[in-house]
Amino acid sequence: MPDPDRYERMTYHRCGRSGIKLPALSLGLWQNFGGERPLEESRQILLRAFDLGITHFDLANNYGPPYGSAEETFGRVMRKDLAPYRDELLISTKAGWDMWPGPYGDEGSRKYLLASLDQSLRRMELDYVDIFYSHRPDPETPLEETMGALATAVNSGRALYAGISQYPPERTAQAAAILKNLGTPLLIHQPSYSMLNRWIEGGLLDVLEREGVGCIAFSTLAQGLLSGKYSHGIPETSRASENWSLTASDITPEAVSTVAALASIAQQRGQTISQMAIAWVLRDPRVTSALIGVRTLSQFEENIAALSAAKFSEEELSAIERCLANKNPA
Repeated sequence: MPDPDRYERMTYHRCGRSGIKLPALSLGLWQNFGGERPLEESRQILLRAFDLGITHFDLANNYGPPYGSAEETFGRVMRKDLAPYRDELLISTKAGWDMWPGPYGDEGSRKYLLASLDQSLRRMELDYVDIFYSHRPDPETPLEETMGALATAVNSGRALYAGISQYPPERTAQAAAILKNLGTPLLIHQPSYSMLNRWIEGGLLDVLEREGVGCIAFSTLAQGLLSGKYSHGIPETSRASENWSLTASDITPEAVSTVAALASIAQQRGQTISQMAIAWVLRDPRVTSALIGVRTLSQFEENIAALSAAKFSEEELSAIERCLANKNPA
């Protein structure tokens, strides 16, 4: 049974100009919910998230490892525990990166996107997802084809809303216009965004505000760099030790120095640097939600506590900007 006070524990933000509200923090199942870890560990985090008012769970076809297994994990927990609460949940998935061999298992074609969505629904044992994303822009496929596939997903009932991820500003505006003409407004954009990766401040947020599109940020801890775990080297089993999504070459003296300065500000706020980094992403009202991805229940509890001190003073924001002086938007 879920916590009866779960909706009193979470803040919800309207997603652009839509009727949807998202929790300030959403749970992403990118790297830590695959078939290689015990199901019960994943189940505990998912159920704890729901108990704390997190209603949005974010997946993609190739999340794992191995590919597809995060959706299978979520499907098992959904069937065993969460099925009675399906109408309280907002579940998303994506297609756009490599998923299966051959020319039809990658990028942005209509064939790939819709076939992938059907496979995702089978893995999660769902009739529909709430959001279906084009996971990345594909310069070789006409944008009209990719957006048309998203519209078909919605019109066929396999998804309720359409989203895109990592599209640059101009391409985002074009995608929004195409979807509007197709009668399927663009609900949301999912970009990478953190203190160390501020590219969306270079025009994308302005486009989203103008078009009435929500924004859900991923990699808010810069693949763990903003967790502080690399302050004294590269721990074993960390992402940087595996040279995947974060490499040893990313752990530069400049980066470590910047993180240390930010950690000092976080300490003065009574937060860990992870908590401050998450709260900082949410300081802009155009950011609807921040995705968190965790390996352990303790990491999850630490991250969710970011909301207890989400406000910044002007002095704190100025101090953070001085630390990030060399991290201006591209």
